[in-house]
Amino acid sequence: MKKILITLLVGFGLIGGLSQNSPLFTLLSTTQAAHDPLLLAYQNRQSDVQVEGRGRVVRLLKDDNKGSRHQRFLLALPSGQTLLIAHNIDLAPRIDTLKVGDTVAFYGEYEWNNKGGVVHWTHHDPKGRHPGGWLKHNGKRYQ
Repeated sequence: MKKILITLLVGFGLIGGLSQNSPLFTLLSTTQAAHDPLLLAYQNRQSDVQVEGRGRVVRLLKDDNKGSRHQRFLLALPSGQTLLIAHNIDLAPRIDTLKVGDTVAFYGEYEWNNKGGVVHWTHHDPKGRHPGGWLKHNGKRYQ
């Protein structure tokens, strides 16, 4: 039975049928959540959680230039969850070479939303009151 379930999950994932609203995603993510703090935070609608992980860039977005400027992009995580990265480029260097398909590791603060969530604070805190975050891309750390 377990082999059949895995085969079905892989099949649906490969043809794009594994969305965050699907029952199959829910079943898969329930099992994974025990080993994945980020997925657990998403499922429990938690915010203000320090998280670390990595994902594949699936979309580059325009910079958010309102207030502090942020480089924005979407990652697909191994769990199937998508995640918006909002990287403050007023406090940390921009990843100029970033492209769709690249792998990015991250450490920052997770904020829940119904689309998978946002990770911000991927930079140092100049006032020293918040844990410093970072992004890693092609062997280089951006903080």
